[in-house]
Amino acid sequence: MIPIRRVISIAALCVAFTAAGCGQSSNNKKAYTFHGKVEAVHKNTQSLTVDGEKVDGWMDAMTMDYKVDKPSVLDKVKPGDQITATVYDGDYSLHDVRVAPASK
Repeated sequence: MIPIRRVISIAALCVAFTAAGCGQSSNNKKAYTFHGKVEAVHKNTQSLTVDGEKVDGWMDAMTMDYKVDKPSVLDKVKPGDQITATVYDGDYSLHDVRVAPASK
């Protein structure tokens, strides 16, 4: 039988390693500015279909579904909106999505 102190120590180490992993953010990766036009809003999957412009060093221009970091943005954007967001190497989510001001 495993002594209770060992079980508690192992559990504490697991929690510490999990917390350390959760503390790592996309900020450790190279950030890029993303521009695109919203084609569809998918509240059920917390994503947007966006016709995105080419982002040098990250992705060619293409239309695809992107998860969003803050589901509340899905209440603010609509098809046809031009947006900007931050994207990171190895991550195909849109962070800090903002509706671009309408050009005159």
